[in-house]
Parts: sequence; structure tokens; C-alpha cells
Amino acid sequence: MSATLTQPTGATYTRIYSYGAARGENAVPNDDLIGPIDSSDEWIRQRTGIITRVRADKGTDAIDLATDAAAEAIAKSGVPADQIDLVIVATISNPKQTPSVAAIVADRVGSNPAAAYDINAACAGFAYAVTQADALIKSGAARYAVVIGTEKLSDIVDPTDRTISFLLGDGAGAAVVGPSDTPGIAPVVWGSDGSKADAVGMNHTLTEFRDGQAPWPTLRQEGQTVFRWAVWEMAKVAREALDRAGVEPEDIAAFVPHQANMRIVDEFAKQLKLPETTIIARDIETTGNTSAASIPLATHRLLAEHPELSGGLALQIGFGAGLVFAAQVVVLP
Repeated sequence: MSATLTQPTGATYTRIYSYGAARGENAVPNDDLIGPIDSSDEWIRQRTGIITRVRADKGTDAIDLATDAAAEAIAKSGVPADQIDLVIVATISNPKQTPSVAAIVADRVGSNPAAAYDINAACAGFAYAVTQADALIKSGAARYAVVIGTEKLSDIVDPTDRTISFLLGDGAGAAVVGPSDTPGIAPVVWGSDGSKADAVGMNHTLTEFRDGQAPWPTLRQEGQTVFRWAVWEMAKVAREALDRAGVEPEDIAAFVPHQANMRIVDEFAKQLKLPETTIIARDIETTGNTSAASIPLATHRLLAEHPELSGGLALQIGFGAGLVFAAQVVVLP
């Protein structure tokens, strides 16, 4: 006679309880970066909307930034740190390929022995991680999760690269996710297109660097390819996320796209026909593009500047290297 396995069930619904943030210690204006790329402050502002970006001290890494952001999110959530039983970190800039940033952060913030792992979904990483936390809490595999996007992109940037060097910043954003009496995280629209894997990513491998065949690997992109894909394909994904959530554009209090480029953000808003009342995140202006950290950093800033958004709906969409994408509507804490 075979025994029947126990099947746990978790919460019916989940929501985001709080956000935390950590930005690089240094504001780096355009003028500091234009020499090696033979550019100008005006050109960078027109092309990207960036006036200055934040970059971390040499001694600060993605783990330090993640720890600070997670600690703030946990403190604001009302959930004791030792009750957090899942830590998911989205990053492409872990200073070591292993161990995970998540395991170290879980211990540092007082959530040891939480389940902990990293994911690599570039600029869609935070939205991917929220999707996983939502599913794992509903399944009963976890009760409270802290989800973190963290990057120190200044470690993997070539100052002479005209395609991406002036875009990138350093920072971390975190959110605590837990059970809810009402739906707080709508179904995700996510996916990938690996046929465009060469459009944005690292230019060399670590083994090529080790063997003296290539310089230190850095990020680069085919700007036009990424821009066109983001503007045309991602607007469709954002619309589908609204449909999956069962809401209309006029129901959205805030729109938080990945902070890739201000022109992309503005084009999105136009295509989605968002009403004038929707507050659009434009954190890129002073933070730069922080990949996996950009959505939670931008949301953290919006909530600080517009406390009236609390309880409203936000549409978030991440997209980047892979190419990968993810979008969902969430209730703001």
C-alpha cells in the first residue's frame, strides 16, 4: 500500500507590504563621463533623460546595497526578520558566481535560515522575483518573502563604450511580500526571446579573460535594436498585463517601467494612453539605469514623493538582456 503525500496550501492572495532602497553613495554628473566617449551633457540628456547617476564607492558591492535595501523593507513591513522564510535576489553583478547574494543577505538581516537564491533576469529580474514570491507563498512553500533587485553596474562598465557606459548606475531596491486577504499581485505576463541574446549583455566570458584572450567583460548593447524592441513589443506586453489584471489604463495610479531610457518611458506612456492622472516613474533622471534594481528603486521614490499613491494600483514592467520581460499590476503598500 502506498502512502499519500501531504500537499501544503498557502495563502489565497499575496501583496507587497513595503519597499526599501539603497543608492550608490556618489552622484556622477554627465560631465564626468563625456571625455572617454567624446560626447556632451546635452547629448546624454536628449538621448536618455539622465542628468546624473548614482555610483557606489569602490568598497561597496551589490551584497552591501542589497542588505541595506532589505533591512529597510523588513523594518517598514512590520514582519519580524526571523519570520522571513524566503529571500530572492535578482542581480547580474554578484561579485562572485557563487555563493548567492541572497544567502549572505538573509543572514545579515536576521532571516537565517530562510530559503535563499539569486536569479539572473537582468532588468526584468525584480518582476520575475515578485512573480516567484507570489507563487511560492500561494503554494505554501513560504509565508513571507523579501525580494531584492541589486546591482553594482559600475564594476562591469567600460568608460569608453558609447552604447551603454553613461546609462548605468548602482543601487538596490527591496520589497517584502506576504499573505493578503485581497488580491495584491496580478497575474504576470512574462517571457523571453533568446534569438536576440546578442542585443545586450556581456561582451566577453570570464574564461576568455582568464586565458588572456579578452579584456575584463563589460556590458554593451545594440542601442537601436533594444530601443525598437522595448518601444514596440513591450507596450503590447504592458497592455496584456492590464488585461490579465482585469483593469483599464485609467485605473492605474502609477506606471513604473524599467528605468532604461526616458525616451522609452515617454513613448510607453503615449502608447498605453495612460490618463494625465497616472504618475509615471522617472527615477532614471538622477539614479541612472540600475537594471534589476530600477523598478523597486523607482517605486520607493514614488511612494516617498507621493504618499497618496498608497493602496493604488501600479503597472510595473521590466525588460532587458536575454532578451527577457515581465509585467504585472500590483497594489502599492
